Amino acid sequence: MSFSVSADTKNRVIQAFSDRPTYNCLKCSAVIALQDEAITKLFQGRDGRGFLMHSAVNLKLGNREDRSLITGVHTVADVFCLGCNERMGWFYHKASDFSQRYKEGKYLLEREKLLKENAWTLDDAP
Repeated sequence: MSFSVSADTKNRVIQAFSDRPTYNCLKCSAVIALQDEAITKLFQGRDGRGFLMHSAVNLKLGNREDRSLITGVHTVADVFCLGCNERMGWFYHKASDFSQRYKEGKYLLEREKLLKENAWTLDDAP
């Protein structure tokens, strides 16, 4: 399925997690990933620090491209929020170096594009 990055996608946000700590899109608050899915928070993204994630939701893939990153050439696709089309990071399709293949099938999410939602609840007791 192909998506246009400029297409209106506000009605396509499909997954949310109730009572679970999440990372949400800073721009529109769509749920992007469970905090438990973070592998490491020490990656470098395009706009600063990034989080390597096992999985993510409510994202659409852009076009695949070979990109020269700090750790070598990788085949990646930018990922965009389904709620507002904000570029959130990228998806690793393939790594050219064997030592980097652990990234394949994972997401790099830009920390500056995320809102941390801890799903805290307040006691209603007097």
